[in-house]
Amino acid sequence: MLKFLVRRLLTFVPTFLGVTAISFFFIRLIPGDPILLLAGERGVSPERYAELQTQYGFDKPLWGQYLDYIWGVFQGDLGTSFVTKKPVLDEFLTLFPATLELSLCAILLAIAIGIPAGVVAAVNRGKFFDQTLMTTALVGYSMPIFWWALLLIIVFSSGLGWTPVSGRISLMYYFPNATGFMLIDSLMSGQKGAFASAVSHLILPTIVLATIPLAVIARQTRSAMLEVLGEDYVRTARAKGLTPARVNGVHALRNALIPVTTVIGLSVGTLLAGAILTETIFSWPGVGKWMVDSIFRRDYQAVQGGLMLIAVIVMIVNLIVDLLYGLINPKIRKG
Repeated sequence: MLKFLVRRLLTFVPTFLGVTAISFFFIRLIPGDPILLLAGERGVSPERYAELQTQYGFDKPLWGQYLDYIWGVFQGDLGTSFVTKKPVLDEFLTLFPATLELSLCAILLAIAIGIPAGVVAAVNRGKFFDQTLMTTALVGYSMPIFWWALLLIIVFSSGLGWTPVSGRISLMYYFPNATGFMLIDSLMSGQKGAFASAVSHLILPTIVLATIPLAVIARQTRSAMLEVLGEDYVRTARAKGLTPARVNGVHALRNALIPVTTVIGLSVGTLLAGAILTETIFSWPGVGKWMVDSIFRRDYQAVQGGLMLIAVIVMIVNLIVDLLYGLINPKIRKG
């Protein structure tokens, strides 16, 4: 296990360098001069422009700027935002709890519905429930996030008035953000109605963000279960007189969870990518909305740092998923 862990950690280095290079060079392909954007309508004199070029390192060639950036990253310095003048790492850590809260709720919803639905569909293969579920999953996977989000807003927010349109909590409530997680902070605040308000603001973004992972998990669970249900040890368990619930829920599902776990781990990247659109549509003050705003403002440091940190999070989650294989399947652990 230790050798495997070391090998995986070594693969982080080229992946990390590749992500930093892509984020560094691609953001500079976007038209627009960040210094002119910072100057605004007032403009800037040639002397001041040259001074700012030197201050932000834009007077160096691109490869020189990249080496300076990488050197700073390895020292723990992700740069300072051009717009807010705050360290990028501090801004990311301040906003990330909102994105993490939304992503956790979405993945938990996807797992809670997707795995049982996939198991039931596999057990009832070819029947009405199976065909209905797979069709629904395909539709859910195919729907664009922005269209699905706007449709839910029109129906449940504008039409029925059941849920808020944007934000994390009503402006009626104010309390310190001790943890950054609105559900926890609102519950700790003791203010009547604060927790319910936080939950109501979370419903639509969670449904939108969970739709695609839910569809993928359901389809993958069904596929893995169908493969496992034909194995000899499952037939043996049935022959021993075990109940269908024990055969399907313990013997079959335990081994079917290996590919499903992989899908759940890969869904983290999907969630973080989907969070960009979801947070923008619902004005959710998280990392996704911050990244979109930074791109429009040509805030190179914020975009570079944000992409790099998101990539590191995805790599760590995938590493954890690989380690979980051993807990799910003893054969893999011994191997």
